[in-house]
Amino acid sequence: MDAAALDQRTRTHRDGVPPGLVERLLDLGHADLVRAQALAEDGDWYCARAWARRLADQGRTDDALAVVARYTATGWFTAVAEAARLLEAAGRGEEAIGLLRPFAADGERSALRELAPLLARHGRAEEAYALLVPHIADWYLAEALADVALVLGRGDEVAELLAARTAPDRPCGRCGGPECAGRGPEPFNAVNLIASIRDRQGRTQEALAVLYAYGATPVNNRDPLAELLVEHGRIDELRAYAADGEHPQAVRRLAEHLEEQGDVAGAVEVYRPHAEQDSGHARTLLAELLARHGRGGEAIEVMRAHDTCDDYALHLLCGMFAAEDRAEEGLAHLDALKSRRGEEEWELFRLRGPLLAACGRLDEAVEQARAHPEGGNWYAVEELARLLAGSGQTEEAVAVLETDRILHRRDLAPLLVDLGRPEEAVALLRTPVPEFPLPAPGSYSECPPF
Repeated sequence: MDAAALDQRTRTHRDGVPPGLVERLLDLGHADLVRAQALAEDGDWYCARAWARRLADQGRTDDALAVVARYTATGWFTAVAEAARLLEAAGRGEEAIGLLRPFAADGERSALRELAPLLARHGRAEEAYALLVPHIADWYLAEALADVALVLGRGDEVAELLAARTAPDRPCGRCGGPECAGRGPEPFNAVNLIASIRDRQGRTQEALAVLYAYGATPVNNRDPLAELLVEHGRIDELRAYAADGEHPQAVRRLAEHLEEQGDVAGAVEVYRPHAEQDSGHARTLLAELLARHGRGGEAIEVMRAHDTCDDYALHLLCGMFAAEDRAEEGLAHLDALKSRRGEEEWELFRLRGPLLAACGRLDEAVEQARAHPEGGNWYAVEELARLLAGSGQTEEAVAVLETDRILHRRDLAPLLVDLGRPEEAVALLRTPVPEFPLPAPGSYSECPPF
């Protein structure tokens, strides 16, 4: 085994069984198949991880560690981190620390992020703090530093260090110049972390003042200020913050909160003025809200007013037509779009298949898909197979994908499992894909990688 190869295969799910399918195999009672792949000479990491966790859940920690030992022996940090988690879960925290420490000593970012909280959980928070504080400019490690600082009662120190990195006259962290136009806080989440520290110290008003003054940085489509206002029940403030439409994540959080409280009508009214202006995907969010609460007809009208060729919006609208038994109307909507545009590329055409199937015209959908100018491309073939499988015709879907088993193996393997052929599915996924030579720099190539 080679660490670089393991990392590449795991990141791309190349020549291996994806984690979701591994769990499905276990759920279906194919534990022996997963175990065999975990222990194979050229083992499968996701099978090994799942099998080790199963052993650990049975209290067989040493057996679990033996499963991942060949992977950790390569020096691949993903496997080392998994072994450390197994050790800690078994009450062997010091061994876990010893396993991670050499990687953290080399400055491995992921190792520092794993080791520091582990140290803190085992009464060595000062050591964790010392490891992390030199890396305060790294947003990923700064998050861990804030957690450790609060354990030590040193939240004020970290908040001050972060505040200094948001000062308007600070030099740029990249070029060192004081007037850099691209200068922003480093780490980018500095303000969010200061507010989080203050809130966890019980100083919520200061946390809010920081976010109001500097402006919260949305992360993963979540606005920290909106989240904090909801957490502390300050809904009137959230309404005021969301009202100007400049903070779409706040609008969404307010509507979500009202829906959680059972006030669906209130959530609808939050979205409606923003939906009329099509601000922050409010139309789509409003339509989804209405559909969730049995108001699919209203949802369709909201989306119809959003006359667009946006892939996601059209996909949502066509799904609503089908759910409301109005698939023919959905087809007419696509016909009107095609007439206006004069063409129907695959991204729009593919929406026809489920609508035709909903009308009981599956054969017509298949015929049209095969006749489309792009119907022979790999993505069209896989879309056709999904349509057939979704209509209960799994054997036919498999036949479509069998035209090139290796190319379509990610879609084909789960269907083979459905048909009771798990060994064949795993063997297909574990078949090495031929490597393509990289083209010379600057040259043109029609062969992958493009």
